[in-house]
Amino acid sequence: MRKWIWTLIIGCALLFGGWFIVEQTLRDTASQQYEKTTIPTLFIHGYGSSYRAEEQMTKAIVKAGVTKNVIRANVAKDGNVKLSGVLPQNAYNPLVEVDFSDNKQTDQHKNGKYLKNVLVKLQKTYGFKKFNVVAHSMGNMAVAYYMLDNASDKSLPKLQKQVDLAGHYNGILGLNDEPKTYALQENGLPYDQTETYKELLALKEKYPKAQVQVLNIYGDLDDGSNSDGRVNNDSSKALAALLKERARSYQELEIKGEKGQHSKLHESAKVDRAIIDFIWKK
Repeated sequence: MRKWIWTLIIGCALLFGGWFIVEQTLRDTASQQYEKTTIPTLFIHGYGSSYRAEEQMTKAIVKAGVTKNVIRANVAKDGNVKLSGVLPQNAYNPLVEVDFSDNKQTDQHKNGKYLKNVLVKLQKTYGFKKFNVVAHSMGNMAVAYYMLDNASDKSLPKLQKQVDLAGHYNGILGLNDEPKTYALQENGLPYDQTETYKELLALKEKYPKAQVQVLNIYGDLDDGSNSDGRVNNDSSKALAALLKERARSYQELEIKGEKGQHSKLHESAKVDRAIIDFIWKK
């Protein structure tokens, strides 16, 4: 009986060990597809949300073999930033989950300031001179206003790659209890522009020229609404008129059907793959 138990234990150990080796080999092979740099990629959540909305994406990126290093930047309401976790000296493609305590802030310049504080903290701690960003919903406003206020500041890290998920650059459906449709002109500018969009028009001059690669991802429920259920597609696509002539490159990706719902975009395997390929694939 005892011999049988030891045989079972040894067999399980060999099976587990073999599985671990295969899994590690597959991950190492996959990682060879990706660039390895020290540039951090920041993930910024939307209104009323937290870093937990970013975890599905960061876990998918780690699982794909892109990186092993994930830390968190916790931003207090007073703007003070504390980092949770430590990046080793040999860290490559590090991910930073940004968590705003003041997650219902509607002053977009203040949200941009919160992002600036995160970048200053990372710069002082690790010496980063460049960064990438992935933002969802209101998080895109933090990025847009950060660039609006700081794009010309050469002392700050330079943005390299920007992924926008479900951006509402020219309004939100249901705001003030009355859905609106913001149609686009042939030049990409909305016929009717919100006050926010009018302010963001300054990006046409302030956004760094030929520096940033942009991927704009938006969802279409494919139900005739031309929206992700929360944001009109034309509001998301209005980003092109702000950045296309200034960006190093600009592209859009539409996610159709149920997975294109506003809050499901950051839970989509297709979106995960698009982010991975856009930021890190060789």
